[in-house]
Amino acid sequence: MAIRTERRLFTVQEYHRMGEAGVLAEDERVELIEGEIVTMPPIGEGHARSVDGAAELLITRLGQRARVRIQGPVDVGQRSEFQPDLAVLRREPACVGAEHPGPDDILLIIEVADTSLERDRGLKLPVYARAGVGEVWIVNLRAGLIEVYRQPGGGAYRDVSTVGRGERLTISAIPDVGFATDEILG
Repeated sequence: MAIRTERRLFTVQEYHRMGEAGVLAEDERVELIEGEIVTMPPIGEGHARSVDGAAELLITRLGQRARVRIQGPVDVGQRSEFQPDLAVLRREPACVGAEHPGPDDILLIIEVADTSLERDRGLKLPVYARAGVGEVWIVNLRAGLIEVYRQPGGGAYRDVSTVGRGERLTISAIPDVGFATDEILG
């Protein structure tokens, strides 16, 4: 006889209440992905260096045109709350009163991937697309390139490209500010 099990999926509100109640420690490295609480891999030195460099670059280059959130939470649905490595946000939040920025506030998400590449592509990217996040960059440290995902629709991104060393890219929402891939890849 087969034993049937059902998973209990959580909402973002329940996830927050677990943190408030101390069930999840404030510094615990977890994300809510499609209702499941998933541990995040530890941050390695190369990953940390890349995030620090990209954050400094974005803050300097974008100035007062956008806010840059470093490894802070963003809401991407009723059952998902991610902590992307970097989020470029509208200066004035579209979702006034929301606990964390949502898709209408997000101009760009950057996920730096060393050991987390499969998770970022396979688990998080479809959620970002379904939520309507307009642009996601996956900084693929191992391959030395940046995967660019734009134009979400139908749970996927319709415009997908890769940008390698020696090339340039821009944020769709701020097209007059350019970045050399080498500046981001380090």
